Amino acid sequence: MSDFRAELLAAFAAEHREHLGAIREALSAEDGDGAVELEPAALREVFRRAHSLKGAARAVDLPGLEAVAHRVESLLAREMEAAAGGPARLSPPTLALLHRGLDAIEASASAMAAGAEAPPVEAVLAALDGDPAPSQPPPAAPRAAEGPAPAPPAAHPTPPTAPTPTAAPPTAPSTPGEGHLRVEAARVERLSAAMHGLKVLIGRQDSTIAGLRGLEAELRALRRGWDGLRAALPADPALAPRLRGFDAALGEAVRRLSGLSRQGRAMEDALDRAASTLQEEVEAIALVPAATVLGPLAAAAREMAREAGREVTVRTEGLEAQAERRVLQALKDPVLHLLRNALGHGAPRDGRRAEIGLRVAATGGGLRVTVWDNGPGPDLGSIEATAIRRGLLAPRAPGSAPPSADALLALVFEPGFSTAAEVDRLSGRGMGLSVVAEAAAALHGGAALRPRPPVDGAGGAEVVIALPPSTGRRSLLLVEAGGQVFGLPGGNGLVSVGPLLRIDPASIIAAEGRPVARLGVEGGEALVPLASLAALIGRAEEPSPGPVPAVLLARGGARLALTVSALRDARSLVVTEVDAPGVDTALVSGAALLEDEAVALVLSPDGLLDRGLREAARPGAARPLAPAAPERRRHILVVDDSITTRTLERSVLEAGGYRVTLAVDGLDALNSLREPGASVDLVLADVEMPRMDGFGLIEAIRADPHLAELPVILMTSRDSPGDVQRGMELGASAYLTKQGFDGGALLAAIGQLV
Repeated sequence: MSDFRAELLAAFAAEHREHLGAIREALSAEDGDGAVELEPAALREVFRRAHSLKGAARAVDLPGLEAVAHRVESLLAREMEAAAGGPARLSPPTLALLHRGLDAIEASASAMAAGAEAPPVEAVLAALDGDPAPSQPPPAAPRAAEGPAPAPPAAHPTPPTAPTPTAAPPTAPSTPGEGHLRVEAARVERLSAAMHGLKVLIGRQDSTIAGLRGLEAELRALRRGWDGLRAALPADPALAPRLRGFDAALGEAVRRLSGLSRQGRAMEDALDRAASTLQEEVEAIALVPAATVLGPLAAAAREMAREAGREVTVRTEGLEAQAERRVLQALKDPVLHLLRNALGHGAPRDGRRAEIGLRVAATGGGLRVTVWDNGPGPDLGSIEATAIRRGLLAPRAPGSAPPSADALLALVFEPGFSTAAEVDRLSGRGMGLSVVAEAAAALHGGAALRPRPPVDGAGGAEVVIALPPSTGRRSLLLVEAGGQVFGLPGGNGLVSVGPLLRIDPASIIAAEGRPVARLGVEGGEALVPLASLAALIGRAEEPSPGPVPAVLLARGGARLALTVSALRDARSLVVTEVDAPGVDTALVSGAALLEDEAVALVLSPDGLLDRGLREAARPGAARPLAPAAPERRRHILVVDDSITTRTLERSVLEAGGYRVTLAVDGLDALNSLREPGASVDLVLADVEMPRMDGFGLIEAIRADPHLAELPVILMTSRDSPGDVQRGMELGASAYLTKQGFDGGALLAAIGQLV
């Protein structure tokens, strides 16, 4: 493609959006009958923009789009002629035809931007060539004299010459000498994924640098100890030269290690800066206007309304916002579900014309997509009745308070949930909102249904999808629960995470069989339900005496105190996708690698809040959160040089109720076992490991009188009879193979030994 052609296309991309937006805005001021009255100046401006669209389409050689723009222009010309210089009242059939033409123009432009084939326009051209119900001029009314009306343009005016290219959109600026290259979207997505992988690898260097700093500190302490010891030694001329040589060598080792540590820190900072810059550039390439993917959905909604025989105004806002194409593609079906749901549920009951809208906003806090309607709004009574019928809520006792609005509105995202009395082509199957929730969770975000703030006296409902910034590095609050570390993102615009709490056990009471705490919120006090993170994720709880650590989750008026075993710290970590069997995708949105190569599962605040509120709404026996004498959990040391294997085995063992410590090889395991106060009940070790393998580890354990009776299970891919015999002869308590890994068999073997 030539540079000039690329500049023309970039200019057209900006120009057509401007013209379409202005025309739709002018056609949106409908009265109670669904018609639009346009003053002469406004009608001329709409006609001018349609005329400019036709000329721009001809300039970039888009004949189908040009033909549609010509028909729209002709229809407007007939309206101007009928108005005879006065205001024109465009009837609903005329407006429907105009919007259909504009939708076809938008679809053709989106296909051009995506490098796809333009959709056929023959049916649209035939409809525009038809004769809609004539628009009538508005009733005569006194008005100021206006000067002679200009002559209406011809029905088929001669198009002007190609327009001068306007400024290109932000995503594709055109400057003299700048080249353009069309790249497949899949390649850009693979480049973005590779960039995230690079950030993960760089993040792993944190543990190496931390290890260097720790080694430097240990060597300096050793040097100080040596200086004290040397001062206490009696003078010995024979040893003096050797001591001086040792002292000099130790000092040189300290200096070299300090230098390596400084270089490592500098290299780490430089790599992080370079990777961040590269990531910003890669993400900028991947960004496209939301209109390229979501824009055609407005036309689809109008078509669905036409097929259903409903008169609906569809509005769009903010489609010029930039987002990653992969994110927009993932949202395409959920947004279409929402638009269909708004058509089915959002019709006003007071005679007003139905309106639905799609609004997109991209800020530093992430992407927010909202679908709204001007209907009656959420019916909380119907939602509660449906939830009780489906077993999601228990029937209310006489005189008890109803569930909060936020708790009820969260239930509509359950699969199969629908308050529709019957199923039709638009809604009623109850699958739309669950699809929305799943898609938002897969993108590390959330979705919420809420009443729409009144606009011009009309309310309605809106569903908001809020997604975090599309970067791999996120700010996480690290907490411990059930013997494992988890990461909580700092909220996504729908759910706020924090403040951190330490709840006095004396303030915890039971309400309808569930624990609640009286907490200070927003300048007052409120009873806030409590939910244990360990219980929500299916782990054994580790209660302890004293104040209960917790994190407050809030969305609107809904609050939940999420209790944990410990609050660790907040860090910026690289978050990657997690795809492992048994992962609860409603609660887990990703994984982050910590400095000790342990994996912290990243949880979804939305999923936690929704599940916690559902649990709090079910009456049950209150469980104490802080018993004085918790039962001791068996402690297992997992030894393997593969982080994947360590993570898998740790997950299986913790799900079985065991406490787990990790070691990367036999020597690391031996050091852990010999630490003062170490209390390990069983060792689960691989055979093939660096420094000290599993056979060497068993020999060392059996030779140590303090460890000789410790059960050791070898779990390895080496399954030859010779290896099995050697392991058992060295003292292995059991020998399991990794081929066809069976978590149940592993837990059964451990249960027999401990």
